[in-house]
Amino acid sequence: MYIPAHFAEHRQDELHRIIREHPLGILVSLDADGLANANHIPFELEPSAGGHGQLKAHIARANDLWRQCPTGSPVLVIFRGVDAYISPSWYPSKHETHRQVPTWNYEVVHARGTIVIRDDEHFLRGQAARLTRRQEQPESTPWRMGDAPTDYIDTMLKQIVGIEIQITSLTGKRKLSQNKEDRDRLNAADTLQHRGLHQMADAMRRPG
Repeated sequence: MYIPAHFAEHRQDELHRIIREHPLGILVSLDADGLANANHIPFELEPSAGGHGQLKAHIARANDLWRQCPTGSPVLVIFRGVDAYISPSWYPSKHETHRQVPTWNYEVVHARGTIVIRDDEHFLRGQAARLTRRQEQPESTPWRMGDAPTDYIDTMLKQIVGIEIQITSLTGKRKLSQNKEDRDRLNAADTLQHRGLHQMADAMRRPG
C-alpha cells in the first residue's frame, strides 16, 4: 500500500478502533495457482492477544477457503473505515488560486498474519455468540442465540467453520486532508457534516 508520511497511521489503538468500528474485512489469500482470493467476512478483534491482536471469524462450510488455505498459511485482511469524495470547491483556497483538484479521503488498515482453521463446536459457538452480542448491542431487544431452538442452532453450527488469525503486522493509512491548510481541511469537514457524513467530518477534524 502506498502511504505518504503525512497519511501514515502507526498508533495501534487507532488501528484497532477502525477494525472494531468496521469489522467487515476482506480476507486475501493465495490459491494453488498463486492467484489471490478475496472473501468478505465480519471479524471479531481480540486486541490483547499477542503483540498486535487476534482476529476471529467463521465462514460457510461450503466455502472452499478453509480447504484451500490450511492452518499456517499467510493471509492479509483489509479493513476500510470511513471514506468520502472531497470536492476542491470546498477549499477556500481554491477560490483564490484555483490550484486544487478533487480527491477521495479514507481510512484503511491492512492486517497480516497466519490463519488457523478451527473446526470445533466450542470455538464456533463462542465466536458466533460474541460477534452477535457485539453487533446486537444497539437493538432495544437484542437477539441471542438462546432465542432460537437448540436443535436449530446445533444444525447451523455444523454448517460453518471457524478461522483464527494471529496478527503479525498492522499497517494503517488515514488520508484526511492532512496535507491541506487547516482552513481547507476544516471547511471540507463542515461541508461533509452538513451533508450527513458525520463520521468522516469528525475524522477530518482530528486527523492526528
